[in-house]
Amino acid sequence: MASASLAHDKALNPYDVSVNAHYTEDKWREPFAWLRANMPVSLREESPFGAYWSVVTHDLIQKVELDTETFSSSWDRGNITIADNVNDNPFPNFIAMDPPVHTAQRKVIAPAFGPSQMVKLEKLVRERVTQLLDALPTGETFDWVEQVSIPMTIGMLLILFDMPFEEWPDIKRWSDWGSGVSEDNLNDDYRAEFLVQMGQMLERFDRELEARRKEAPRDDLLSRMVHSEAMGNLTPPERIANIALLIVGGNDTTRNSMSGLVEALHTYPDQLEKLRADPALAVNAAQEIIRWQSPVTHMRRTTTRDTELAGQFIPEGSKVVLWYISGNRDETVFKDAERFDVTRENARRHIAFGHGIHRCVGARLAEVQITALIEEIVARRWRIVPQGTPTRLASPFLHGFTAMPVKIETD
Repeated sequence: MASASLAHDKALNPYDVSVNAHYTEDKWREPFAWLRANMPVSLREESPFGAYWSVVTHDLIQKVELDTETFSSSWDRGNITIADNVNDNPFPNFIAMDPPVHTAQRKVIAPAFGPSQMVKLEKLVRERVTQLLDALPTGETFDWVEQVSIPMTIGMLLILFDMPFEEWPDIKRWSDWGSGVSEDNLNDDYRAEFLVQMGQMLERFDRELEARRKEAPRDDLLSRMVHSEAMGNLTPPERIANIALLIVGGNDTTRNSMSGLVEALHTYPDQLEKLRADPALAVNAAQEIIRWQSPVTHMRRTTTRDTELAGQFIPEGSKVVLWYISGNRDETVFKDAERFDVTRENARRHIAFGHGIHRCVGARLAEVQITALIEEIVARRWRIVPQGTPTRLASPFLHGFTAMPVKIETD
């Protein structure tokens, strides 16, 4: 009876927060603030992606993430984004799976980001940051996204794959296609090109995977995959999905935080002064920019049974969207949450990497890259000054930038 009564008292979301304009026009803060205060769990009955439930507070997002039996990540129930599957195609990668398959496949990838590997990777990160920043023009306008954020993160990804850096344009293109959740992409032409791009990606990586299979096991990600029981014999759709996951997860989120850093330091110039006064704050500042930017806007789950959350009855088979971008602005957790604060004591409580068993496996590498970039900017006494309005990504899934004109000033 309780469920029946709740079913007639749905909290109906007046905002469609899946619409691109919220993000391209940087107007997402107000609707999410209203939802946190009035409807922490709500149903949007119509959207380009169909009906969906929104979960917008920090505590409830974590609660859903921890209940994997009720809230499934599995690709065969709808996958991990607000879109149904990926451009209407199954995308069976390991974060779009539930235990025990998820657990077994994650264990293959996780050692690539373990403590011993991170010692090696941190050295490479610092060399890469120095090399990139040394090459930047001084006194003239350039695109921070194109010349810093993208080459930094894709360069590290190619190191993890042990592939030539010259292949970065292909990796970027496939990453963009693999993460292309947008109302603009819900058409047959886009879906057809998506299949072409994923086919090209598979062809390229299958050559690499076959070469690694013939060699002794190594530390790189591709070798770990082919020499493991859990991932050594994936089907073509599974290979496409897992490679796309590693590419998107390995560069998109970090590059968008690196671009967000420029915006944050320009908006709050006093925070750059704090970093200059105490460069050791760079480690915490990296956590704070990940929180403040929230490079992954949402993740999606699908209910495996009728359930109740925050007084709302959610039927089995419902699409439940966890808005990380909102949880990271939750004032009950983060005081003065809109402010970028490099001294924030609980910056690490952000949920930008998810929570529970699906927390980003490469989170530590992202943190190291962003920390190194902050430290180098501070050491050079640079100010990265915007030279116009940045172009923001048209997507409710990844929160980022496609272009950001800037100029370096030194003082």
